[in-house]
Amino acid sequence: MYALIIIVAIAAYAVIVYNGLVRSRQMAEEAWSGIDVQLKRRADLIPNLIETVKGYASHEKTTLEEVVELRNKAQAVPQGDVAGRGVAEGMLSQALGKVIALAEAYPDLKANQNFIELQKSLETIEGEVQMARRYYNGAARELNVKVESVPSNFVAKAFGFVKMAYFEITNEADRAVPQVKF
Repeated sequence: MYALIIIVAIAAYAVIVYNGLVRSRQMAEEAWSGIDVQLKRRADLIPNLIETVKGYASHEKTTLEEVVELRNKAQAVPQGDVAGRGVAEGMLSQALGKVIALAEAYPDLKANQNFIELQKSLETIEGEVQMARRYYNGAARELNVKVESVPSNFVAKAFGFVKMAYFEITNEADRAVPQVKF
């Protein structure tokens, strides 16, 4: 009789832990889709930005081609490769920074209403990517803790739950503290 109660209790515990792991995995996957949507919005904005800049800075062709190439590489990263997507998007962000910096060298471009609107849209999307990234990393952290913690790690291992990668900045230059000199 006691053995049956213990078996039922263990089975009930395993079901509860399993459901918690499924919930955490679904939260992390949903969070990743939020990042994916924002990155797609940014990728869709890039061609318009490039066309606007081309009219003013035609001799900056290599910079513009680099952005397009990096955009294509970022979109070609296989679904689910969070680390690879982080590297590709980091490189794209750096190249986009160069395009935005071109505006300083071209006052007419800097004053162009279309460029200003595109730049504002890009800044908004970058902020939304950061919010989505924080949400995803929090959801991934919650799943990872459950996958690694005792005793839920036994259930996770038995049912094939694995840790999720964080969406991180991989470019050390982006992490560096800017030097301000007066």
